[in-house]
Amino acid sequence: MTSRHGRVVREVVDPSDPAVATGHRMLGRIFPSTELVRVVEWRQSLREGQAGLWTDFRWHLLVAEEDGEVIGVTTGTYLGNVNTGVIGYLAVSPAARHRGMGPRLRARLRALFQRDARQIGGRDLQAVVGEVRRDNPWLRTLAKRSRVLALDFNYLQPGLRPDAHPQPLVCYYESLDRIRRRLPVAMLRRLLYTIWRRIYRIARPMSEPAFRRMLTELSGRRWIGPLRLEAHP
Repeated sequence: MTSRHGRVVREVVDPSDPAVATGHRMLGRIFPSTELVRVVEWRQSLREGQAGLWTDFRWHLLVAEEDGEVIGVTTGTYLGNVNTGVIGYLAVSPAARHRGMGPRLRARLRALFQRDARQIGGRDLQAVVGEVRRDNPWLRTLAKRSRVLALDFNYLQPGLRPDAHPQPLVCYYESLDRIRRRLPVAMLRRLLYTIWRRIYRIARPMSEPAFRRMLTELSGRRWIGPLRLEAHP
C-alpha cells in the first residue's frame, strides 16, 4: 500500500471487499460493456486465489482510492510459463486524471509481476504485454519507449461476453530483459495461445475462428516488427 496526499493504492484480495464492485462500476463508465468482463468473474478469480488454487499464474486487482472513493483501477495476470505479465484494465476516473495515478498503478502492478516471477520461477520478469485500442493516446506514449514494441499484426481480443464479437486491438510487448527491435513469431504464437487459454479461459483457442485468423496472418513470417502509427492530424 502506498499513500500520497490522502490517496492510497492497494491490492484487493478479498472477493467481498466493496472495492471490487465500486472499481468495476468505475470501469463500466469508461469501457463499453462489450469490453468489460462481469464482476462475478473478478470475484471468482479472487476466490481461487484465496483457496490457493493458482499454480504458475497470478491474477491481481489494484485500486487507487481517495477519501474512500475508487478513482483508479488496474488488473493483470502473471503467466509463469512465458514469464510475462499481461495488463488487463488500466483506467483512472476523469476527475482524477493528470495526477500521475495511471503510471503509479501501472508501476505497482509491474512490481507485483516481478514478485510473482521471482516467487514462482526464481527469475526476473521478462516482459509486460497489453492490449490497447489503436486510437488510444496512451499507445503513442508507450510506442516511444525503447523497450516497447507495438506489434505489427491484427490482434484480436476474444469476445468477453456471450453476445460480444472479438475486438481488434493493438498488442504491445514491453521487453524487460533487453531491447528488442522485433519479436520471433514462434514466441508470439505461444504467447497468444497462453493469453487466450489462461487469461480468457478459452478451452480450445484453435477452435475459435478469430484465433485461427491470427495464426493464419502469422503463418510464413519469422519476425514481427513495430507497427507504424499514424501521425496526429
